[in-house]
Amino acid sequence: MDLLTFYIDGQWCAPSGQQTLDVVDPTSEQVIGQLALGDGEDVERAVQAARRAFSTWSVSARADRLEVLAAIIEGYERCAEELAQAVHLEMGAPLSLARSAHVPAGKGHLQRAFEVLRDYRFDQVCGSTLITREPIGVCGLITPWNWPLNQMTCKVAPAMAAGCTVVLKPSERAPLSALIFARILHEAGVPKGVFNLINGEGPVVGEGLSRHPGIDMMSFTGSTRAGVAVAKASADTVKRVAQELGGKSPNIILPDADLAAAVRHGVLGCLRNSGQSCNAPTRMLVPRALQTQVIEIARKVVSEVCFDDSNPLTALGPVANHAQFERVQTLIDEAINQGSRLIAGGRGRPAGYEQGLYVQPTIFADVEPGMLIAQEEVFGPVLAIMPYDSEAHAIDMANDTVYGLSGYVTAGSTERALQVARQLRTGMVHLNGSKADNSAPFGGYKQSGNGREWGRFGFEEYLEIKSVFAAYPEV
Repeated sequence: MDLLTFYIDGQWCAPSGQQTLDVVDPTSEQVIGQLALGDGEDVERAVQAARRAFSTWSVSARADRLEVLAAIIEGYERCAEELAQAVHLEMGAPLSLARSAHVPAGKGHLQRAFEVLRDYRFDQVCGSTLITREPIGVCGLITPWNWPLNQMTCKVAPAMAAGCTVVLKPSERAPLSALIFARILHEAGVPKGVFNLINGEGPVVGEGLSRHPGIDMMSFTGSTRAGVAVAKASADTVKRVAQELGGKSPNIILPDADLAAAVRHGVLGCLRNSGQSCNAPTRMLVPRALQTQVIEIARKVVSEVCFDDSNPLTALGPVANHAQFERVQTLIDEAINQGSRLIAGGRGRPAGYEQGLYVQPTIFADVEPGMLIAQEEVFGPVLAIMPYDSEAHAIDMANDTVYGLSGYVTAGSTERALQVARQLRTGMVHLNGSKADNSAPFGGYKQSGNGREWGRFGFEEYLEIKSVFAAYPEV
């Protein structure tokens, strides 16, 4: 794979500068390639290509865009194994998870964008006024390293389906799957300039896109800190900014829940993808009288974890990069120093794993709301068990964070769980172990971001609303 070229205006081209970055396999900690990093000149080239293409793509027929999306889906399916291998190599996901979750998530968003575009009503009539929705323009898309295919497709697919053109800056820490994805789009016949990809670092390429007056919208997924930087850089040009940021999602287990099943599901949900999911259930809120039982169940689940992918249900890969490994270690130390009770795992690598950025699956009990481990997003396989004294107490603790991305409630009945879910200040809630639905909006409250992704709601983020008065005077 050529890591030294960008995809701009329908062709692979050399970057303007000479700066590169080592791409590291987190499983072996070995350098596997050199990635070209872009600069302001590359941003300018990509934005201008996207602006030229917007004049025709934005008014293209629905049938034409559907044809292109269908070709992308077909190419994605052909490259499924290649994409899985790339995700495994670039960010360490076990191959079983890359095949069963990472790659299918991307395909799901492509298919959903196709379905939304096929059925969407762009025009509505209100009295004598035509209310129409039109593509917002050129979109800058910045995606993270933790679920690379999921985040690329849930931005690129609806943006292009809506008639927008895009400049994608994937994470420079996990660039392999993005380059394969670009090749898929090229081979699918995406018109030149509609999709552009440049690699680079946030303070250079990310900020360059955010500040550029030729970008009409920025869509960013990543840390809250970086999301704030994107919003500030975008403010001078008053462009739309959609942000999917951090989370510290509460998992409330009510007294009438099936305790063994709920705890097992919660622990595995926290550890999935090595804890590197913004919506992971990282705070397990349990009745104080049941905490001892919860600890026993949680320890048993952790004891079943494997690091060699021999059991896909409990397989844990490394964290994605060295900076993240060090961050997780620091937060584990802080949790211990602040008085959290360590009941599993801890600092350092698992026994027998001297190589690779593996983190021990770590669980703390007796965590109080004011502790750092209860407030800070760790983005690693670290769970905080927090005892509560009443349902109201649990809801207060659940909402006591600057984040509001997701929540989880397990109860003896859906009705009971729903009563609690309605009181959570989060953009999403999973009831009784339910999975996410990619036709439903994904996004959060508070410092977890603005706007929504997935399905029709994500599609509409890339549309502007126009009122045409007296378009139907007879009505």
